Amino acid sequence: MNLTVGQDMSLFQLIGSASLPVQLVMLLLVIASLMSWWYIFRKLFVIREAERQCDEFENVFWKGTDLNALFQSAAASRHTAGSMERIFEAGFREFMKHRRQPGMDTGTAMDSTRRAMRATYQREMDRLESHLSFLATVGSVSPYVGLFGTVWGIMNSFRGLSNVAQATISHVAPGIAEALIATAMGLFAAIPAVIAYNRYASSMDRLATRFESFMEEMSNVLQRQAGG
Repeated sequence: MNLTVGQDMSLFQLIGSASLPVQLVMLLLVIASLMSWWYIFRKLFVIREAERQCDEFENVFWKGTDLNALFQSAAASRHTAGSMERIFEAGFREFMKHRRQPGMDTGTAMDSTRRAMRATYQREMDRLESHLSFLATVGSVSPYVGLFGTVWGIMNSFRGLSNVAQATISHVAPGIAEALIATAMGLFAAIPAVIAYNRYASSMDRLATRFESFMEEMSNVLQRQAGG
């Protein structure tokens, strides 16, 4: 009797004997969890690479490297360049285009340069922040999806009691157990996604601050060149 109960209450037996809606909920949560883990690891490498490229470019930029040479290097490696390097390239390209025009006002040239850097900054931030919304969605929705499976499983358990003369724990235990499995799977999908989203959102804020500071400093450097 103990062996039979142990087999009936095993995890895979409970999942296999669950009702179709609960099984669909579990399948959806498994897929969401796998996709969120994929994006978690993928975003981890993307952010680390972005930070490394920012460090390398800032070191080169503030060593006093000739801006024309730095621009040529950035333009040649456009497809492998970091976000900050692309912002620099866009701003310097726009600045030099206005400098070649005779009689161009310095203020107009600087405004156009800032707009070019800002547009590239927005594109880079959109690229770096891609799929973060998916993690936020999984983190916020998965517990409720698991709760739906929980409610459905408990409903089945109590509905089954109407067919028995005397209700015992053995009648409701499987249904409640499968309901709790759905809840656990919802939390398993949600918790890592929430933790990763909060961490990566903080990293995105730090990168955005670095980009904005660089754009201001870059504008000051170009302003001095234009004045000189």
